Amino acid sequence: MIKTTVKIDGMMCGMCEAHIADTVRRTFPEAKKVSVSRKKGEATFKTQNAVDAGVLKDAIEGTGYRFVSCASEPLGK
Repeated sequence: MIKTTVKIDGMMCGMCEAHIADTVRRTFPEAKKVSVSRKKGEATFKTQNAVDAGVLKDAIEGTGYRFVSCASEPLGK
């Protein structure tokens, strides 16, 4: 599994968190354990394979939020 952490600017409320979570799930249907925090300004999720940061950026910015950065790391068993 790969854990991806995305830094996002512009989230102000719980509905913003829901929009980002929905966007991640829609863009990467295989995403598991999607978690979004407006306080931290980030979203994290797990996938079987690495995600395309460009696709993720386009999806997030398409919802009106600002994509700041994206980092992925393999998770050991």
